[in-house]
Amino acid sequence: MAVDPCFAALLADRRNELRRPRAHISIDDIRRANAAFLRDIPRPPVHATADIVCEALGVRLLLRIYRPSNAAQLPLIVFFHGGGFVLGDLETHDVLCRSIAIETGYTVAAVDYRRAPENPFPGPSADCYAALRWLASNAALLDVDGDRIALCGDSAGANLAVAAALRARDDGLAVRHLSLLYPMTDAGCDTASMHAFARGYLLTREAIQWFWELYLARPEDAANPGASVLRANVERLPPTTVIIAEYDPLRDEGEAFTGHLRAAGVPAVARRYAGMLHGFVAMQAVTPVARQAIVDLAAEIRATLGGGQRRQPPGID
Repeated sequence: MAVDPCFAALLADRRNELRRPRAHISIDDIRRANAAFLRDIPRPPVHATADIVCEALGVRLLLRIYRPSNAAQLPLIVFFHGGGFVLGDLETHDVLCRSIAIETGYTVAAVDYRRAPENPFPGPSADCYAALRWLASNAALLDVDGDRIALCGDSAGANLAVAAALRARDDGLAVRHLSLLYPMTDAGCDTASMHAFARGYLLTREAIQWFWELYLARPEDAANPGASVLRANVERLPPTTVIIAEYDPLRDEGEAFTGHLRAAGVPAVARRYAGMLHGFVAMQAVTPVARQAIVDLAAEIRATLGGGQRRQPPGID
């Protein structure tokens, strides 16, 4: 099918297309524009939220905790936001985190990792793993179940979720489920979908190439499996769900990574959503398919982790 007509207005305004910025436009300008695009969405109420600071592995990071109910010892979903390792923050993905907490009935902890180019590879990856370690070590303090932890991320955040899961596996830290929304998995940027949807579908190939250039401290880091996670040994990773948009330059990377997981014996489910663009799961005000994708994702996570209290009436937040 064609691109869903719900995106017609967004695609008609070329200012919404994310491209490599011109030389006179600063990173901060791009971040402000991206934030404005994603923040003006009604925020569903959850039982409670709290911003806390964690200090682990030599870094000090801000976390935002979303509690869907007052139930004790809920499973925990650690969320890493997207934005090409360069854009995005706790605010741009606040609605998505609220929606995941409400639909799963689990506590969500969003990580405000330091971004490139100020903090290039492996910095964001190290930050995300440090936050995961801290959350697991402080599960009792946070009143979450430290034996039932899932990782979730979108786009570049999905890449960071995979990298964190790999380190957790090697360190013996149990992660029970991995949820990846249209993941960035390979710095090569040379798949069929990358070329087919290079322009005209909100996210562009040149923007993705720019993100990788800012993220990788050295060109040779493109081959590092901690960055291009499609090249990693993924044996013994937890069951994984991959959300894929049909009209997304990253589509083929997501599907290739699913195949990579399955070849390594990892239970992996890939869901391709027809007519959708990159980032659609965060666009509940634009398409009802976003809501359905969250329902589907929540069902996959709950099937693995169990428990929780799905869709409890929220309090005032």
